[in-house]
Amino acid sequence: MCGLFGVVRSPFADDPGRASDVFVTLGSLAEERGTDSAGVALLGGWPGLGHAGCRVVKGRGRFSAVWRTELLAELDRAPVAMGHTRWATQGSPADAANAAPMLVAGPGPKSAGIVGTHNGDVDAGALRARFGPPAPSGGTDSEAILQVLAGRDGSSGVTEVLEALVGRAALAWVDRDRPTQVHLARAALSPLAVAVDSEQNIYWASNPRWFRVVQRYTRVRFATIVMLREGTYMRVGTERAPGRRDRPQVLAAASFVPTARPADHDDRVWTGFTEADRARDRATLRHRLVTPDSPALTPVA
Repeated sequence: MCGLFGVVRSPFADDPGRASDVFVTLGSLAEERGTDSAGVALLGGWPGLGHAGCRVVKGRGRFSAVWRTELLAELDRAPVAMGHTRWATQGSPADAANAAPMLVAGPGPKSAGIVGTHNGDVDAGALRARFGPPAPSGGTDSEAILQVLAGRDGSSGVTEVLEALVGRAALAWVDRDRPTQVHLARAALSPLAVAVDSEQNIYWASNPRWFRVVQRYTRVRFATIVMLREGTYMRVGTERAPGRRDRPQVLAAASFVPTARPADHDDRVWTGFTEADRARDRATLRHRLVTPDSPALTPVA
């Protein structure tokens, strides 16, 4: 179990500090989903300026121990920021290669690769056997997923990978060649919510309750808060053509059928959820279920 959170900024927001306040607050709230390690990735420059940098800061322990106030100025300027808190399920928490956000190389010398985060637990061996990604540098399933996603272009290529996952998964990643666009996906079980504030900044988080808490402690008000359904993929971003500056919007969306194992059905999936939020989400589950004794996939009851 892990916590995901992040923001795609509107370049027209009056005060970038408001979205930064939300991001840091989400990071503190995400500690309830993991304290083994934490990290943030700050990406890109304003569309058309040609700055495609990526700074990743991560370490062991809580988000509050990893986050540094001197990063605020850079956070205020970053069109995209993503964060992660980790409760280790695969790979040692002592190994820095297992902490997220993870930088993963692209499939060729001209690709800058991707940076991404994952919440869940999937069958990494089956994924590697099917797609044959490069040898791992760490011991997590997250790295395997991101390696396979690197270089995937178009919704059909991405959903082919997402549909091949067996287990729990929610993901947020950025193709570093397109640093102002974020890919969000919810496969089986692992929750992911999306919110839009009054200035059209787009956020994501592992718990919709966090957005309601944010409204109590910051100046930000959300126009909408939506829990993504299982089998949802979307790409959101702030530029659709070189040199253009647009408000964040959904650039692509697709659906797929996710797959889980019986052991993936664990109430800790909804750690920190209110009873009402958990009940609403459980009522929408639509993944297929696979067991070792019965390889045939059947819809969850």
